[in-house]
Amino acid sequence: MGLLVSLPGGIPDMDWVLLLLLPTACLQAGNPAGSNREKLYGFGQPMRISGVQGGSIEIPFFFYFPWELAKDPQMRILWRWKNYHGEFIYNSSSGFIHEHFKGRLILNWTQPQTSGVLRILDLKEKDQTVYFCRVHLKTKERMESFQSINGTQLTFTPAVRTITKSPSIITSAVTTAGLEDTEGQRNPSLVSLGATVGVVVATAVLITPVYVMLIFLWWKKRPAD
Repeated sequence: MGLLVSLPGGIPDMDWVLLLLLPTACLQAGNPAGSNREKLYGFGQPMRISGVQGGSIEIPFFFYFPWELAKDPQMRILWRWKNYHGEFIYNSSSGFIHEHFKGRLILNWTQPQTSGVLRILDLKEKDQTVYFCRVHLKTKERMESFQSINGTQLTFTPAVRTITKSPSIITSAVTTAGLEDTEGQRNPSLVSLGATVGVVVATAVLITPVYVMLIFLWWKKRPAD
């Protein structure tokens, strides 16, 4: 039987895809040595996941077991960090959250689901470590608990840096561009003004002799005193 798992947060890495494609018989996480196919139990988590400091990540998980659950299975999801026997950072039944992760952990899971997602918000430098999911549940015979062996390694990828120019540099560039665009060309307003002055001067040169001649003739014809 195949396992259908919804993976939020984008495309998972190849290790996670291969994990989902493997038959249940090959998933050995949590299996005691010498156990047969009917007694398989374990976890599925991506081996690696990456994020950006200050951002958030989601760690998907699923688990499987052969036992028949009690009427009230009392299922609990817990998370450890750093190593297999590391400190607990989350407990779904008590609502416990490690001091380092206060206000930054969200578990998307409800009983009796066998898959879910742990979300870590506002990633800190110290968050770069390994995370292990653990489950406790009650069967018809007894309480059982098991945990992911390899866990999920969280690493950070460099943030994309955006280069911006200061306003003064941008203004200078625009001004320079304007000067370069007009280099070797006359300013249209100056050309228009020059043409107007030229017409006025030419008109004055042509009209002045005429006026001088008229004044001279008038003076010659006036009656003698």
